[in-house]
Amino acid sequence: MEILRCEQVKKIYGSGANQVIALDGINLSVQKGEFVAIVGASGSGKSTLLHILGSVDKPTEGSVMIEGVDISHMNPTQAAIFRRRKVGLIYQFYNLIPTLSVRQNIQMPLLLDKRRPNASYFDQVVNTLGIADKLEALPGQLSGGQQQRAAIARSLIYRPAILLADEPTGNLDRRNGAEILDMLKLSNRNLNQTILLITHDEKIALEADRIITIEDGRIIGDERQVGV
Repeated sequence: MEILRCEQVKKIYGSGANQVIALDGINLSVQKGEFVAIVGASGSGKSTLLHILGSVDKPTEGSVMIEGVDISHMNPTQAAIFRRRKVGLIYQFYNLIPTLSVRQNIQMPLLLDKRRPNASYFDQVVNTLGIADKLEALPGQLSGGQQQRAAIARSLIYRPAILLADEPTGNLDRRNGAEILDMLKLSNRNLNQTILLITHDEKIALEADRIITIEDGRIIGDERQVGV
C-alpha cells in the first residue's frame, strides 16, 4: 500500500539572481513498511525534502500526499495537527523537555491531542527500545543514546503514518549510533513502521532496504537492497 507520494515537488528560495533551487522536480513513492535511506552531500536538498515531507515547510510547486491526504497546501494550524498525528520526526538533538520525566516526554504528543496512551502499545514501544527502566528519570539523567531512544519512542507512540529521521545518529558516538540504528530497524520490523532516514553516511544507508540518492535537488538514484 502506497503511504507517501511526491509529484514534481520543487522548492525555490529567493528570486532573480539570488534564486536557489533546493528541490527540482522530485517524484517519489514509498510503500507502507518500507525502510528508506535518503543520501546526498551537504546542500543536496535532502533535509529540505524531509522538512516538506514533515509538513514543516511547503513546496513551491508540486504535491505531497501522505495516506492520500495532500499536505502541500495546509495552513500552519492544519499542518501542525497533521504532523502531530501522522508524522514522527527525529533529529540529531533530542528535543526532550528537561523538566518532564521520560514517560511524560514520550506521552506528550498524545496528551497535546487529548488522547490516552494505549498501555499495551506503550509497553511494546519502550521495551523494544530498551528504556522501560528509565521512564521515571529526567532526560538529563540519561546518556545521549538513551535520550535518543526516548525521542524515538515519543515519535512512535501515536503510531505515525511515517517516521522521518534526520541524521539521528549524528550526535552520538559509534556504539550508541549503531544501537539507535538497530532500534530503528526493530521499529520497522516489529511495528511495521515506515521510515525515511536522512543521512550522509553510506554505511548507515546500507542498513536500509532502499537507498535514494539526491544531488542538486534531484533524485539521481533509487536502489533496492537485497538481503537486508
